[in-house]
Amino acid sequence: MTSSLLSTTETLASARRTLRTEINALQALNDRLDASFHMAVQKILSCQGKVVVTGIGKSGHIGRKIAATLASTGTPAFFMHGVEAIHGDLGMLTAQDVVMAISYSGAAQELMTVLSVCKRMAVPIIAITGHPGSELAANADIHLNVHVDHEACPLNLAPTASTTATMALGDAIAVACLEARGFQAEDFALSHPGGALGRRLLTHVRDVMRSGEALPIVLETTPVPDALQEMSRKGMGMTIVINEAHAPVGIFTDGDLRRLISREGDIRHLCVADGMSRNPKYVSANAMAVEAATLMDTNHLTQVVVVDEQGLLIGALHMHDLMAAKVI
Repeated sequence: MTSSLLSTTETLASARRTLRTEINALQALNDRLDASFHMAVQKILSCQGKVVVTGIGKSGHIGRKIAATLASTGTPAFFMHGVEAIHGDLGMLTAQDVVMAISYSGAAQELMTVLSVCKRMAVPIIAITGHPGSELAANADIHLNVHVDHEACPLNLAPTASTTATMALGDAIAVACLEARGFQAEDFALSHPGGALGRRLLTHVRDVMRSGEALPIVLETTPVPDALQEMSRKGMGMTIVINEAHAPVGIFTDGDLRRLISREGDIRHLCVADGMSRNPKYVSANAMAVEAATLMDTNHLTQVVVVDEQGLLIGALHMHDLMAAKVI
């Protein structure tokens, strides 16, 4: 085997040929979709167990991805390697499951063995092949055709366009099931709690707010010098101003302090009520943290007050708290 350097033009031409071939394969698949696709989706939706995706070789790699996509979008699924299946992993299969068997040729003997066990257990089989006349296609309950006229590989050997078509079909199945189940972003977050989306959709204000002794609190009558000491001790760049009922009536920030000094000069004899910002923005402790972030961003705030159902102060949130929790 020899190799030679390609020019930029030749490299780009090769890439475009590959992409054109795969685009054409997807377009053909789109045009070929029929009632069998609907039947496959309905079979999966009615499954009382799990969708067991199986395959070998490149089809196995695609099958693993399809199973992962199904599982993360509300359809319980797992991948079972075709070879491992016939050496013990078929013990994971139950009569409540649905098997999705992937083989472009439709002739993989390992999958035919899996198929025979499924038949004995009366487990429904959805076959994905590129050959409707193959043994796997003929013996499945539902067959989905991913035939391609030509692989992107110039030798027409390496699975390229066919694997792209199979993966896209798997995505189409997963999305159709997702839509049928009414799957929402919150549901997606539950299966992705460690990711950025999970943090955004599962973190509440109560999880990240400051409370108790960490809260900077003063009364309206508190002298400004005393308020500054409270601000410095708590490190939030502000102090919350409350009334006798413990309801927030204002907020005194670093910006308020600068404006008060500019207006009055000597502030030592003044109280917080003389310079505070009244009617502070607030959120509920049960609100999603991302809602608080949106409120703060919209109103150009770095802090927000947290209140209970009666409007009484229970916490405060700083933009840095949201950043530390990786909500933003």
